[in-house]
This record gives sequence, structure tokens and C-alpha cells, in this order.
Amino acid sequence: MTLAPTVTIHANAFDPRQTDKSVLCLEVGRDRFQLLVQDKRGRAVYLEDYMFPSLLTERPLTSILPDVFRDHAVLSAGPWQEIRIGVNSPSFTLVPQQLYRKEYASSYLALMRGNALPAHEFAQAYAHDAEGFFTVFNLEHPLADYFSEVYPLQPLTFVHQTSALIQATVDLDRISLAPSTVYLYFEDEFVTILCRKSHQLCLCNRFGYKNVQDLAYYILYVLNEQGLTPDTVSLSLYGAITPFAEAYTELSRFLPNLSFGQAPPGLSLATEFDDLPAHRYLSLYGLGLLSE
Repeated sequence: MTLAPTVTIHANAFDPRQTDKSVLCLEVGRDRFQLLVQDKRGRAVYLEDYMFPSLLTERPLTSILPDVFRDHAVLSAGPWQEIRIGVNSPSFTLVPQQLYRKEYASSYLALMRGNALPAHEFAQAYAHDAEGFFTVFNLEHPLADYFSEVYPLQPLTFVHQTSALIQATVDLDRISLAPSTVYLYFEDEFVTILCRKSHQLCLCNRFGYKNVQDLAYYILYVLNEQGLTPDTVSLSLYGAITPFAEAYTELSRFLPNLSFGQAPPGLSLATEFDDLPAHRYLSLYGLGLLSE
């Protein structure tokens, strides 16, 4: 079976023969796979978005991804200057640098999850040096092994999806004039909330919800905990949400300062990306902003 992308952006200027000067960004999750290519100038020139049918989501990712990678002109190219892989999983936590110990990484996750990591998973960490903390997350051994086999002896960097979102909001926050901004990144039945005050990250968490009333409750709860008032706080919307979505209609009742976010200014996009909603691919764009 060959899986076809639901969204495809291919800039005319992209040359697959120049991968040694290009960065490949991949985001992989249980029901989705996305890829972004940055050329030698750091400009995003190639994007594809794959949604896995519900019949496949119970299968291990390592049995689905070969159907995407097989005979794919870009994914099978290389070697690359760098490959960044964002893992979209529910298990992650942020640990201050002064408290972080590598040997306790799995214990931090166990504390957050309420149970130990299963044998096929291990703890991985990514340092946000400028912000003073580590993102610790779970990575499946078979998935890590799969990418190591597909891209042998190439520089692979694994991060959690939230690390990409954190990096993207760092870039967005540089141009924000508001003293506090809340960034909401939507996926199916999940929202990741990032709160920045005076350019400092104060909160990053993911909430699952079954209806828009629960969604509104979680967001209002976070605002209250952060000492922010719904009437004045600025909220930027990203991900799988549109002005016609039920979630947007519901949140508009309580939050007058909702706006759809722009792409991070630090990431250059080819003109072919102009047709994409600017708020749609924040986590993928954040991968493109991660420092090497």
C-alpha cells in the first residue's frame, strides 16, 4: 500500500541533489507524519502532510512508515546536513536544568505517567539552554532504530513535539508587544497550551478533551492559574482549527482577544507556502528553528 499526502508544497527551486546542504525535518505520531525541507539558505521549500487511516493507527509506526518512505524521492535521498525528528507522543515533562540528572530521566517520566516506561521505550531529553530546562519524553526503541537504519551515520536529533512548539513561540514572542501571550496548538481532541510572560515560558502542557465545553474549561483554568484575565490576555491559535470550527465559536464566547497566529518570523518560507494557512504547521516550523 502507498500512502499519499493530504497536503503537498513543492517549491520549484528545490533540488533533491543538494541534500548535503539541506535540513530534513520530520514529525511522527500515531496517526500522522509530516515532513519539511530547508534548503542551504535555511528556507522552507518542501512540505508534505500524511494522515494515517484509522485502520492503521493500531499498527506500530515502524510497519506504516515504510509505505511512506518507499520510492519517495526526497525521503530516500541523502545524505542530509541534519535530520530533526519531532516525536508527537503524550508522555513528556519539563525539568529545570539545575535539577536535571541524565540517570533519572526515566524516573521523571514515570512520575508524570504514574507508571514505569515499558521495555520497548526509553527516555530521551532535549536541552533548551536559553530557557534553562530540559524536555524529557519517551521514545520507542523500534522507532529510533528504524530512523537509524534509514539514515545510517547521519546526524539525527530527536525532540518532542513540544520542544518544536517551544522554539517556535520563542521566535514569535520576540516580536510580540503584549506582556503575556498564550499560544494554543490544536490537534484532534488535544490542545497544547504554552504561556509566555515577559518573554519567559511559564507553562507548557497538553490537554485531551472530548467536547468544546471541556476545552473552554481547561483554557480558562490555565488563565486563572497564571493570573491572566480572559478579557485582556492575547491568545494565538495554531494547528487544526479554523474560524468555522466549533472550538473557535465556543472560545470566542469567553475570550475576546483570539487571533489566528502567523508563521514564526525567523523561518523563511518559499512563495509556494503562501497558499497554506499561516497558523497550520507551527510544530513543523518549530523543528526548522531548532539550533543544531
